Amino acid sequence: MIKIEAIIRPEKLDDLKKALEEIECSGLTISEVEGYGNQKGIEQQWRGEKYRIDLLPKIKIEIVTMESNLEDIIETIIQSARTGEIGDGKIFVSEIKDAIRIRTGERGNKAI
Repeated sequence: MIKIEAIIRPEKLDDLKKALEEIECSGLTISEVEGYGNQKGIEQQWRGEKYRIDLLPKIKIEIVTMESNLEDIIETIIQSARTGEIGDGKIFVSEIKDAIRIRTGERGNKAI
């Protein structure tokens, strides 16, 4: 089992959800998060004064899937979330040792 964590722009969430539904991605968890990458935030101007916003709003998507679905999901995230601008986000992939469905006690791939 594999866990995919993607950090994306908030405005790309609806596009990504629709695209994941089209490839029959069976479940995901979404969290509102804040952070920054290489750009260290953004500088804006309001009423003639410049100020820096260090932590930008982002959406974190977590998907646990079988390894056979990994590349399709990654490609879908890239195609749906990419704007070509700085701040599009990142994708992290890690292995999951086990999963347990609390309701039934099923383990492993059956639990996802």
